[in-house]
Amino acid sequence: MQIGTPLSDAATRIMLLGSGELGKEVIISLQRLGVEVIAVDRYKNAPGHQVAHRSYSIDMTNAEALESLINLEKPHYIVPEIEAINTDLLAKIEKKNDLTIVPSIKAVQLTMNRQGIRKLASETLNLPTSPYAFAKSFKELKSVINSKIGLPCFIKPTMSSSGKGQSRIVEENEITKAWDHSKSGRVDQGEVIVEGQVDFDYEITLLTVRAKNKDGGVSTHFCEPIGHRQENGDYVESWQPQSMSEKALVKSKEVAKKITDALGGLGIFGVELFIKKDEVWFSEVSPRPHDTGMVTMATQKQSEFELHAKAILGLPVDVSLTKSGASAVIYGEYDADVIIYDEIEKVLAIDGVDIRIFGKPESFKKRRMGVILSTGKNVDEAKLKASEAKSLLNVKPK
Repeated sequence: MQIGTPLSDAATRIMLLGSGELGKEVIISLQRLGVEVIAVDRYKNAPGHQVAHRSYSIDMTNAEALESLINLEKPHYIVPEIEAINTDLLAKIEKKNDLTIVPSIKAVQLTMNRQGIRKLASETLNLPTSPYAFAKSFKELKSVINSKIGLPCFIKPTMSSSGKGQSRIVEENEITKAWDHSKSGRVDQGEVIVEGQVDFDYEITLLTVRAKNKDGGVSTHFCEPIGHRQENGDYVESWQPQSMSEKALVKSKEVAKKITDALGGLGIFGVELFIKKDEVWFSEVSPRPHDTGMVTMATQKQSEFELHAKAILGLPVDVSLTKSGASAVIYGEYDADVIIYDEIEKVLAIDGVDIRIFGKPESFKKRRMGVILSTGKNVDEAKLKASEAKSLLNVKPK
């Protein structure tokens, strides 16, 4: 693998479609390797915009606007980081241009829509999943819940992530509110997936890396499992490693390898799984770094972002864990154009604690604006440190 000099005719150019906090860290990792990075997002001054060589704000679902930008920048790699992208255009462009869609156009198209990935997992690969059905209207939604899925269940937009537009309902009178809430997902396709609730002990993210080996083939690597806690479908804390039985870990790796082999390409995948004793169910997969995986910035020799950057470029990776650690989300707490982060010195005075402030230009009460990272002699100690540090941080409007 050869990498040229940024901002020259020999530059290796990578375009990120979606430049939030995860994209920002990918950009930093790519730039450390001498890659020229173009950051694209739907709004100005996104976190990734602030560190890229060049940045643009466009509607990435608009085929004409997206194609025009790609033709202007002529990237060698395109790395989709969000769902709101015209993937049909990416497929067309990849065929007629000398560029690579990361990790693969198949992975991007299938995982951008919950219907595609769930059918691949359950119906093609025969992986264990929760019971599910799809609905394109409120009437159809009510029907499949009553006749097939039952209560409690989860209702999610087919195209969304990070808990956007998701609801858990336990009573029939909550269906209307859940259907309306599903419209708040990042892309309203007019369709939802209904998932039956699985009786599980805990859930994990198994970061799975497909990378070139020394023989030129593709090897699959697994990070230590990441445990996490969610509220309304959005992660609020994570930790690594998650303790689990050897049988459950082996099954988890088997499931993760099957789904990522089917999707193909190079890069990191966040495979979400439900675990009960030794049993494992597939939940979802993201073909990119995962929000719960931000903990790896404190725990691993190479963070999930470094792993993604190196794998994309065909370079060797190292998934080794160096410390036990935890992460805790920092919310905006206020709806405001500008917020202030105060008492940071108290946060960093705790041994083994660090902080990442994403630099988002606008705050909402439940918008993820930063993350606390911590390490400890074990996961419990790391979680306590992260919780204490979060309580010391004072977020306030300007």
